[in-house]
Amino acid sequence: MDPGFDPDRSDDVADPRERDASDPLAEFRQRFDVPGELYLDGNSLGPVSDAAERSLERALEEWRELGIEAWTDADRPWFRYGESLGDELAGLVGADGEEVVVANSTTVNIHTLVGTFLDARDDRPPGILVNELDFPTDHYAIRSQLRQRGHDPDEHLHVVESRDGRTIAEDDVVAALEDREVDIVFMPSVLYRSGQLLDVERITEAAHEHDALAGFDLAHSVGVVPHELSAHGVDFAVWCSYKYLNAGPGAIAGLYVDDRHFGETPGLAGWWGHEKETQFELRERFTPAESAGAWQIGTVPVLAAAPLAGSLEIVREAGIDRIRKKSLELTATLIRLVDERLAEYGCTVGTPRASEDRGGHVAIEHPEAERVSEALRKRGVVVDFRPPNVIRVCPAPLYTGFVDVHEFVAQLRDVLETGAYEDVDPAGSVS
Repeated sequence: MDPGFDPDRSDDVADPRERDASDPLAEFRQRFDVPGELYLDGNSLGPVSDAAERSLERALEEWRELGIEAWTDADRPWFRYGESLGDELAGLVGADGEEVVVANSTTVNIHTLVGTFLDARDDRPPGILVNELDFPTDHYAIRSQLRQRGHDPDEHLHVVESRDGRTIAEDDVVAALEDREVDIVFMPSVLYRSGQLLDVERITEAAHEHDALAGFDLAHSVGVVPHELSAHGVDFAVWCSYKYLNAGPGAIAGLYVDDRHFGETPGLAGWWGHEKETQFELRERFTPAESAGAWQIGTVPVLAAAPLAGSLEIVREAGIDRIRKKSLELTATLIRLVDERLAEYGCTVGTPRASEDRGGHVAIEHPEAERVSEALRKRGVVVDFRPPNVIRVCPAPLYTGFVDVHEFVAQLRDVLETGAYEDVDPAGSVS
């Protein structure tokens, strides 16, 4: 990776090396197989850890040695696998164990939870409040649920617009609640492009003041930002586990439902959400579990869930508060270096600078972001591009250090200074 980080420059070395040496989380890096020279895309897919690999191997061995008996006799009985992992996840989102379950995919969970609460409020025309910077699949699912109930999404899906194309003003969310009939507010905790962290507590309070439910997509915050869903009165939430939770590609997702909603009939009912005590009586009618487990649909995919068991061991050992602290320090360092060393090359930071408004990744904006991102990847610096002009950079705290952040900035500066990106076409091939 030439020229890269210069170990002989004191202004580059002293601070990052000392910080890495004193970092209480530094030891966790050795527990991950990190691809590439610099892997800064953990907000899309986290790397494999030794613990995740072991837990997957353990599930395979149980399948081999126990067969069907593993549903009841495995070290972690498969029959309650989703509930068991939910218990372990609960602390990361600030909930009771019964309010959290590992199940389905993120999009399926949006479908079933939004559908549930649309049905529960079918005494009036529905209104769902979202924002224009959401990850698109959230809107796809919500529009689908509205259509299935005979409602025109263009009339019933209310979209809060961004003032700057990067962030959402919480004041605008509150104003939209005052101006429109809203049944459900559904927002991300962190915007996937810019990395803005929304105020979950304030949005929930505003929703409840206007007789609306508050739901959140925690995909870009779970495992790197601590949450207090129960304390804030959040009604429901969804998330994936392949980003900061490092549970692998296509890993099982998770959901939260506040206990005051237990007993609601899930919008997508399936036998794995039936009350456990009578599930295998195979009754004609569905009886939902009195827990978040009711929103499970099909049989838990054990091999897609097993790595999460191991990855949660690492998160627990590291501690979510320590993870958040280091994350904020890494992103603050990155933002400072972009300002100091890359501004002259047309780079700006699109992520909020206040720590309370920032998630775990940084959006570096540049007119040639797509070609620059590809040029970096060809050097083994793994980042990703988000249209129209964002290089997303994620210094994930469990396996990224301060020297890595300095090295990344040196590599990006070299790509821009030498014009190395100019030979890369937008499709990613070298011309």
